[in-house]
Amino acid sequence: MKAARTAPFETGLGEYVDRLRFPADPWRLSETSFSDDDIGMTETLFSVGNGYLGLRGNVEEGHDFFSHGTFINGFHETWPIQHAEEAYGFARTGQTIVNVPDSKVIRLYVDDEPLLLSVADLIEYNRSLDMRDGVLTRDLLWRTPAGNRVRVRSRRMVSFTHRHVALMTFEVTLLDKEAPIAISSQVLNREAGLDEYRTNPDPTGKTDPRKAQTFAERVLEPRMHKEENGRIHLGFQTAHSDMTMAVAMEHWVDYEGDYECLSEVEEDYAKHLFRTQLKPGETFSLTKVVSYHTSRVVPARELADRCNRTLDRVSDEGADKQFEEQREWLDEFWARSDVEVGGDAALQQAIRWSLFQLAQAGARGDGNGISAKGVSGSGYGGHYFWDTEIYVVPFFTYTSPVIARNALRYRYRMLEAAEHRAAELAQRGALYPWRTINGEEASAYYAAGTAQYHIDADISYAINKYVRATGDDEFLAREGIDILVQTARMWADLGFWRTAEGNESSFRIHGVTGPDEYTTVVNDNLYTNVMARFNLRCAAESVRKLSDTWPDQHAKMVARLGLEQEEVEEWERAAEAMAILWDENLGIHPQDALFNEREVWDLANTPPEKRPLLLHFHPLVIYRFQVLKQADVVLALFLQSEYFSLEEKRSDFEYYDPITTGDSTLSGVVQSIIAAEVGYHELALKYFWDGAFVDIGNLHSNTSDGVHVASAGGVWGALVYGFGGFRDHGSVFHFDPRLPDPWPSLTFRLTQRGTRVKVTVRRESIAFDVEEGPGLTVDVRGTHYNVLAHAEVVVPLEDQGPRIDGVPDPEKYHGTLRADGTVVTASLPPNVHEADVVDPEMDATQSTS
Repeated sequence: MKAARTAPFETGLGEYVDRLRFPADPWRLSETSFSDDDIGMTETLFSVGNGYLGLRGNVEEGHDFFSHGTFINGFHETWPIQHAEEAYGFARTGQTIVNVPDSKVIRLYVDDEPLLLSVADLIEYNRSLDMRDGVLTRDLLWRTPAGNRVRVRSRRMVSFTHRHVALMTFEVTLLDKEAPIAISSQVLNREAGLDEYRTNPDPTGKTDPRKAQTFAERVLEPRMHKEENGRIHLGFQTAHSDMTMAVAMEHWVDYEGDYECLSEVEEDYAKHLFRTQLKPGETFSLTKVVSYHTSRVVPARELADRCNRTLDRVSDEGADKQFEEQREWLDEFWARSDVEVGGDAALQQAIRWSLFQLAQAGARGDGNGISAKGVSGSGYGGHYFWDTEIYVVPFFTYTSPVIARNALRYRYRMLEAAEHRAAELAQRGALYPWRTINGEEASAYYAAGTAQYHIDADISYAINKYVRATGDDEFLAREGIDILVQTARMWADLGFWRTAEGNESSFRIHGVTGPDEYTTVVNDNLYTNVMARFNLRCAAESVRKLSDTWPDQHAKMVARLGLEQEEVEEWERAAEAMAILWDENLGIHPQDALFNEREVWDLANTPPEKRPLLLHFHPLVIYRFQVLKQADVVLALFLQSEYFSLEEKRSDFEYYDPITTGDSTLSGVVQSIIAAEVGYHELALKYFWDGAFVDIGNLHSNTSDGVHVASAGGVWGALVYGFGGFRDHGSVFHFDPRLPDPWPSLTFRLTQRGTRVKVTVRRESIAFDVEEGPGLTVDVRGTHYNVLAHAEVVVPLEDQGPRIDGVPDPEKYHGTLRADGTVVTASLPPNVHEADVVDPEMDATQSTS
């Protein structure tokens, strides 16, 4: 159930989920009845993964499905992008994540009758993802057509400790009478079009630019298949990217009676079939262990050998050991990462589900990036965006810094490709692709893709945050510094100096797109300029720091990059003179140089069936209006908070919030943060709920494509930065809390340079308790406090900041004069109520929605 955007407080918060079917539980997401009406959504919600390997929550039987999916981070196919009209520098190579062979299938037959959930007589049913042990369980009671009751229990896990391992168990117990049973455990290459019956169903579906590119030809070319000592191996190579993979599976049976095991192995398909005569009260237990290995260069047969070694280790340790280690890993994760809101099980469930998804998306990426959908679905083709650095990496920086470091190292590995891309666009330094897997730009729609130069600053921002929080100067000296220098060079080259009357010079950046994809290729986009200023300053400071503290590494960097001291000085001058636009008439920061000259889109009178706008209006229609897909200026207010006054933030928020559609899930969580800071406490909570339930409540109707990973990171950000009032500029943590009225308390953890502190916000106080490490210094509303181990510090609070009821008035600025003397009004495109829905044939370049 979706609450109305224009009246967020009338029906109360959190009415997004059917609680009879999905009961509120602070540590589990459970489903108490099966339905194929929303099976795509539940496949995503019940996915399991570890950042390297991901299994969608498809049912074991396989027959009932929306989109089968088994994904490996970074394992992709390439394809030539066909442009209707060519131009120099357009992206040439598309990249799409590959659905690797599916090992989830375990089919059950009793009396030769198959268990098919959509038609089965299910007396009991429960499926549950426990976020404490990272295991998906299912327990059902099936009455067969012959009236025999059958208890079926299963578990599914992707290991956080052994990144190449997935483990499944399947137990069958007859309750009434003896019957023959058969269990068919399979692995099959679904990219070859096969289903469980080895038929080739034709995929159907309407065009949606947020979905993945589909392949018109065979993707995975068979390279080997074999069975050896009860293990089945399949090996493949992609047709164009030449990546290789192997999958191996074996089974352990726990059953005292006699049974028969038959095997079948083909290029794209393999199975083990177990058959026995089961008596009432007996249980046949099957454990399935699967290993996946991938490479860019290693032959598939060698990868099969690696799979063997992985299975040898798991076999020696046993299944129980794998489940124990999974629980231990997650115990440590939650000790560092948990966020607790007092008194609301439904909200606590959504929060923990979001944090758990971050772990599943990035924990064991180990050298790969964190994509928009993690490894839970094929949405956005498995691409990495700037979302990772702004929304996801901060969470890991303050809770699991090793994971943050690995994600940033992946950007370092992309640096050479980014340098080539900058040269192709006639720039010095490095220009990172807006969307990519292998480092090459994959966005065919340059206006809302390549033109988002701000990704350079976003990556630099994440590096700076990580280094300051962890003290990992080695990473800065060896790898991070190259990114900072090359991105600063790009900004210095892209921008230009302009001198006004009185010889006052400013540094300008033209022809770029900010985060808001409904406004493209503009001059002096505020977000871009503000973040470029940060990038230039950060690079200059880091070069000087390296010279002072790591002179040997500084000398190597200078030689490696050919850096001149004059360049560093130029970066500082450009940063100081960066154009930060201000409109005196409206009293706001314009989003770009011409933004305020456009007509305002009348969102209040836009029919709901015309949302999101990108699916119903040509881009040129949208680009003519003041209307935002996602926060742009408001995001800049948050990321560079120290450079804007509270009054400026409030004015900007009140102007931009009514014209922000929320068509992107990246937006609401940021709007929540600034709404909380400036005082719109009810709206801050509403935006937060929308972010927390975006997938569990399927609020954007596309959860079926995979988890909105950046929004999950934004949930943490809204809690910690928004309601916790945390700001991390400088060397000291700053706090100015904004606890929502319905919450008795908010507790979260932050780690800085080896010290983990638990922060608890209550109505009358904020408390700091060191859980690990020696201690740190914090600032609460301008006063510093030293927080040491074994000595909780409680700081009284007079209030929770300013409080403004309701929402900003969407007509507040209507009738105001622009700088040219014209009047600000709101309108709609002609015939918006009568026009047919446009199904745009655009490339899937709109960012995570």
